[in-house]
Amino acid sequence: MEKADPVSTIRCARQRVVVASNNAGKLREFAALLGEAGFDLIAQGELGVPEADEPHATFIENALEKARHASRLTGLPALADDSGLCVRALQGAPGVYSARYALRAGGEKSDAANNRHLLAELADKDDRRGHYVCVLAFVEHADDPEPIIGAGRWFGKIVEAPRGEHGFGYDPLFYLPGHGKTAAELSPEVKNSVSHRAIALRHLMKQLKERE
Repeated sequence: MEKADPVSTIRCARQRVVVASNNAGKLREFAALLGEAGFDLIAQGELGVPEADEPHATFIENALEKARHASRLTGLPALADDSGLCVRALQGAPGVYSARYALRAGGEKSDAANNRHLLAELADKDDRRGHYVCVLAFVEHADDPEPIIGAGRWFGKIVEAPRGEHGFGYDPLFYLPGHGKTAAELSPEVKNSVSHRAIALRHLMKQLKERE
């Protein structure tokens, strides 16, 4: 007998949840991944919630910080994502600083600048292995003592020049040997079924279902 997908069976009644992100790319992916799971997602910016500080050295701590911040200011359950690219030859960088990688080096804060900086840092490296990490944190309220955490990793390699028009972040450089394409060359439907965020979300939703 085929098992039911936890993403499609998690809830019957729709639940209003604030998403602790203003990243348009992430919000699109969340809407695609969670739209049929019984959640009405609201970006924190629509509710006037400023971005939380991300002072921590780990993805899980930053995700929790953002989720509690959004929930505290809205009174709603909150879902937060902290994700990034970890490159083996760079000792895990850009890591938690993925969105600010070029900015920290004196450049601008943009996907294009981050991609250029990554290629410059890897110019003399032979090992181009890397993986995306996504940690999701869900809290029912700001002081929830049992936050639910979902984590996912997506393994690939860094190519020498951007390829593809889809996705965001480092997707044009993130090559997937199993697909023969970069993440930016995958259709959104394919990416949303295999990405680090999809893996983390399945992990999170399984735990939410078990809690209920």
